[in-house]
Amino acid sequence: MSSRTIPMTDAIYDYYLGASLREDDVLARLRAKTSEHPEGNMRISPEQGQFMRFLVRLIGARQAIEIGTYTGYSTLSVALAMPAGSRLVACERRPQWPRIGQPYWEEAGVGDIIDLRIGKAVETLTAMVDAGEAGQYDFAFIDGDKKNYINYYELCLKLVRPGGVIAIDNMLWSGRLVDQSLDDLAANAIRDLNEMIRDDERVDSSLLPIGDGLALVRPLGH
Repeated sequence: MSSRTIPMTDAIYDYYLGASLREDDVLARLRAKTSEHPEGNMRISPEQGQFMRFLVRLIGARQAIEIGTYTGYSTLSVALAMPAGSRLVACERRPQWPRIGQPYWEEAGVGDIIDLRIGKAVETLTAMVDAGEAGQYDFAFIDGDKKNYINYYELCLKLVRPGGVIAIDNMLWSGRLVDQSLDDLAANAIRDLNEMIRDDERVDSSLLPIGDGLALVRPLGH
């Protein structure tokens, strides 16, 4: 029994992965390839990928959104949990990054599920709302530029149906948010969104200490 989340030492983390991680070979290889990239620390952890696959299967998601595709490890994690005929709209500003993951998507047989949109995610999501797609999505994963986190949150609240799930990454920001002397755009944007979600009566929510902190938001019906 424990009255608080236990500290995750290296030894406990190794046991945790060894005792629980299920990762397809194609995912493991894309994760390894991404780790070779100069900014490889931007990808999600394998246990977070597994958790999101669990969530996607749990809610039966067939329409999903990703904001911040990077090399496509998280994209592949979600797509592998979706049935044939589903759609995952993947938003990424830099076309060179998802090119790394696209061969792995095809190898895994989910290339036809992934609808890659290159450009500013705020513009992509706004166009989706304007096209009448509000309330048509089951799941969204937000992992883009932090300055737009509140914009992404508000747009996803329009696009994701009541009872769906919005997952938001980096919400503990490597533990740096407790340092009140840290006063930069990214940290302040995350602090603001954490407080906003806590007080937002439009949603149910939970902030989990997995990966770099994963906020889960469930839009409520009106």
